[in-house]
Amino acid sequence: MHNHKMEIKPKILGVITARGGSKGIPQKNIKLLAGKPLIWWTIDAAKKSGVFDRLIVSTDDEAIANVCRGHGVEVPFMRPKELAEDKTPHLPVMQHAVNFLKEKEGYLPDYTMILQPTSPLRQPFHLKEAVDLILKTGADSALSVYEVPENFTPFKAMTLGEDGMLRLITGAPMRNRAVRRQDLPKAYWSVGAIYLFKTGLLFEKENPSFYGDKVAPYIFESKYAMDINEPADWPLVEEAIKRLNIL
Repeated sequence: MHNHKMEIKPKILGVITARGGSKGIPQKNIKLLAGKPLIWWTIDAAKKSGVFDRLIVSTDDEAIANVCRGHGVEVPFMRPKELAEDKTPHLPVMQHAVNFLKEKEGYLPDYTMILQPTSPLRQPFHLKEAVDLILKTGADSALSVYEVPENFTPFKAMTLGEDGMLRLITGAPMRNRAVRRQDLPKAYWSVGAIYLFKTGLLFEKENPSFYGDKVAPYIFESKYAMDINEPADWPLVEEAIKRLNIL
């Protein structure tokens, strides 16, 4: 008998969420970014990472579906229109995708990752490291974040009290503003690049979510932490692609 344990590789599903409509940029997901459709950057990173045993797209749009199929991504269903509105949250979209695979194909992954095409600078190593992190820490989920620059620390932000007077947003007295920046706790902003979670969290009775109780921080370097949300972001991200030499 060999006494080394067989590493059992968890099943990880990658879901690229890409609806056709976009208020800000028409057909954003397949518009060219540095010569490739925006969604290609996410597909390419996901495939090169080698962490997914399945990679699917959830879209309501034939043109997007065709681009994804052309790049070797499964399109097991077309997303129902009512799950592709401007206001549709991600939760029902993910529940629908995972349920579909479970009911139609008997496939249920241990972990699921949401891959938003609006984070084109996400690299294969980011995906690998996020998976390593969730397995190592035993966390319920791993979320991509980056450190808030010191001069924007929320611990110095102010709001107005009931009396119309200034107070620190943390509830601390105003005289605590004088604390040196270096002595304040670090703060983090979310980056849309990686939401990785135990699949079961989607179907919890009380609070279905992507988070669970233990959320591990996958810390993104700020140079990769750029999301494309409006037309003005487009040239900035193309610039970053050249600068980071990731073509």
